Amino acid sequence: MTDRRTALRSLSVGDIFHGRSPNGASLVCLLTAVTDSTIYARRITTQDDLEFDRNTGIKMGQSQTKIDCIAPLPPDIHDVFLELDRKYQAFGEMRRRGVEPDLEQYKLTPEEHRALLSIDEHVSSNPI
Repeated sequence: MTDRRTALRSLSVGDIFHGRSPNGASLVCLLTAVTDSTIYARRITTQDDLEFDRNTGIKMGQSQTKIDCIAPLPPDIHDVFLELDRKYQAFGEMRRRGVEPDLEQYKLTPEEHRALLSIDEHVSSNPI
């Protein structure tokens, strides 16, 4: 089994990983940039920009959110999360232009719902 530090160092831009906050919240994140010391990511469902220590996987700042799974998602689930990220980015751009997306647009598709429901099993089967 690969040690935690080595596993975290294997991440690269475009990878999707999972983190868990102390209150139990699930963070499905898209890695946007990486340096020798920092993993920069965007939480897909909220579009929050996050920074994690690349050696420990702990979120920088006061929260003790920790990366707990870096195993690649099944390709179909990975693609759904990339599409969900694009969807939420488009919503953010619309709001910045003063346009509120229609509430129906926020409704999850069956594929998005299935992808979100698959996370807990994937993480529990592939912890770091």
